Amino acid sequence: MHETSAAPRGHGRAREQDLLRRYHEHGDFAARDAVVERTMPLVHHVARRYQNRGEQYDDLVQAGAVGLVKAVDRFDPSRGISFTSFAVPNIAGEIRRHFRDKGNTVRLPRDIQERAAALHKAGQELEGTLQRPPTTAELAEAAGMTMDQVLDTLVAQQRQDVQSLDREIGEDASGHDRHGETESGYARVEDLEALRGGMRALQERERRIVHLRFYDGLTQSEIAERIGISQMHVSRLLRQALQDMRRAMAEPQAPERLLREA
Repeated sequence: MHETSAAPRGHGRAREQDLLRRYHEHGDFAARDAVVERTMPLVHHVARRYQNRGEQYDDLVQAGAVGLVKAVDRFDPSRGISFTSFAVPNIAGEIRRHFRDKGNTVRLPRDIQERAAALHKAGQELEGTLQRPPTTAELAEAAGMTMDQVLDTLVAQQRQDVQSLDREIGEDASGHDRHGETESGYARVEDLEALRGGMRALQERERRIVHLRFYDGLTQSEIAERIGISQMHVSRLLRQALQDMRRAMAEPQAPERLLREA
């Protein structure tokens, strides 16, 4: 009995070694694909070790398959070692890398992890029996927990996930759009710096008129009364001052907008 069952396994290993030699020595990519297809059950075997740790089983298999392909590419048939022995660490390493790169950033305490695993198992069993998702009370009874423990565990699992601010939340929108807003203060600082440059280009009287008009908010009549000249003269000086400021500014567009709004 043992000899009969061992022969196919030995034949299978010999077949894999032959395919691997054809790939590495002759560049036969069909042989490479055949090795990957024949050894995919090994990926599932390794992936099952990492189930119930917060990642989808299909994602684990996909990561393990990447590790398998890398193992095929790295394997040296001339060393005389078993491909399976060589492939398993590569597959497991790629799955662990998946957890490190894609898994949850917030690590739950061990007791919460154990409760989560128990709830997952109880939920699967109950759903198979009830043919519907179980209630929280049914979960608590099946897992031997209190309702508070179940709720605390479920909330902890939901808060374990960390989402990128770059994630899409709708058409032409991302997580950034829900957190914070565009800071307009930076543009205002730039505008004020440009305005200061324009003000420095004015004579003292023109500078005072601009300050009274746009900073203190006085009317032209009030400025005329304050300075002791006619309103017409104030209007002419103010118009000339704004023209001089625009010419003096390195970036006129933003300050012009402020002046128009004022």
